[in-house]
Amino acid sequence: MPFAKGTLVYVNYFAKVKDTGEPIETTIEDEAKKLDIYDADRRYEPRLVAVGEEWVLRGLDEEITKMDVGEKKTAELPPDRAWGGRDPTLLRMVPLRKFGEKADELRVGDEVEMDNRVAVIRFIGSGRAQVDFNHKLAGKTLVYDIEVVRKVEPGEDTIRSLIKRRFPGEGEKLAFTQNEGEVAVTIPDEAFLVEGLQFIKRGIANDVLHFVPEVTKVTYTEVYPRKEEAGKTKGKAAAEAPAEPESAEKKEEAKQTA
Repeated sequence: MPFAKGTLVYVNYFAKVKDTGEPIETTIEDEAKKLDIYDADRRYEPRLVAVGEEWVLRGLDEEITKMDVGEKKTAELPPDRAWGGRDPTLLRMVPLRKFGEKADELRVGDEVEMDNRVAVIRFIGSGRAQVDFNHKLAGKTLVYDIEVVRKVEPGEDTIRSLIKRRFPGEGEKLAFTQNEGEVAVTIPDEAFLVEGLQFIKRGIANDVLHFVPEVTKVTYTEVYPRKEEAGKTKGKAAAEAPAEPESAEKKEEAKQTA
């Protein structure tokens, strides 16, 4: 039975380019290492997908919609259901001097950032470089192996899943309560330095308000616990430690002195 729009499910998948077999991405860590596409900065686990909400490629989203929990399938996504066709107007010739000191280091296939966009170097010669602003997978048919691992249950399971989506790694540490339309989230001090914390909090609130209809408000509490200073802690421990008993040698020496 197809999932309704907005249903939250956890999905594992592996994607490759159809023509070359080049692996693109996977949600499974061991598979990423085996295929030499492992990224140490990425968290490998089933991905949370809101069906019909375009959290993934449109074609992948459409395939997941038609699946059921526990089901596995392989699906081909042509360019119009993946990253689109190649647009020749997105190719541009630019002088190498535009790249400054890095010009001599450029090689065909390198990714560069220009005009706040990422481009790929396609050609270098005669003091110029051809840069391609098409997505690197534009024009390619992709093959996805997909498995729907589980469906997220309403209530606390949904809220926890939405928090983890925005707060990977730290999401398990965030305690929350739900009471009379309010979700109160507690943020521990070790999460304060997470980059973009305010945007993450706003994203969590938007997600919870969107996917949990009974919630009308999301609040946050930041906890700053007292921490003992290292020096004071050591001094206190030393003061409370019992005195060492005198040795027999020291007692005898004291008698002779007397």
